[in-house]
Amino acid sequence: MGEVPELLFHTVLTVIDFHVDTSGSTQNVYVLGTHTTLEAAKTFSYTALEGLGYSEDDFVEYETRAKVPLENWKHGDGVMVYAKAPAGQVFKVSIDTKPNNEQLPEDPVKHVPVLPKGFDHLHYVLQTKIDYNLDRSGAIQQTEIEGCYVKRADALAAAKNVLADMDRDYFSQYDERDKTGEDDDWPFGEDVIVHAVAETGENYRVCVRTVPGAHKRYSKTD
Repeated sequence: MGEVPELLFHTVLTVIDFHVDTSGSTQNVYVLGTHTTLEAAKTFSYTALEGLGYSEDDFVEYETRAKVPLENWKHGDGVMVYAKAPAGQVFKVSIDTKPNNEQLPEDPVKHVPVLPKGFDHLHYVLQTKIDYNLDRSGAIQQTEIEGCYVKRADALAAAKNVLADMDRDYFSQYDERDKTGEDDDWPFGEDVIVHAVAETGENYRVCVRTVPGAHKRYSKTD
């Protein structure tokens, strides 16, 4: 077991479902993997879609940061892979660097965090902010990884605290629950723990998601 790195490098999948909504407002963000070095994360990111069962032939457009000159790359600084499916879905694979909030040690060979015995995946707290003042369609969205946790209970508790520093009077609507999952009385998404709308129009969603959850939702099925 190696040292405890200060930072973790998360490989993030963003899927924009243009075939569902041509405005681009239907977006989902999942983490596909976490590494302890940037180089390991970059290497993983280039094969991340293959890990979901896709090949380049499945897309009408497929570009990687490694093969496009920097001055010609038009998909964002952190994006490593851009792929567009025939039906219009856009897949973006990017790298997000965040503090190692659980102080997880490094596997010095695989360059991944070492989890305690009995645990095989992390739980990620993701906050998405949609500012309808900037774009009435909701297509302009910003998602941040607020932390990753070994125990699901810790992730759920952290998710409920993401907006805790903001005055509740700032929100015209504030909804939260204790666990994820399908619920007929919860219209905001099965992974969403907190949904809030500010008086000024910003919309917030705080989710708890996992790598297995990403594979369940987005792995290719023939």
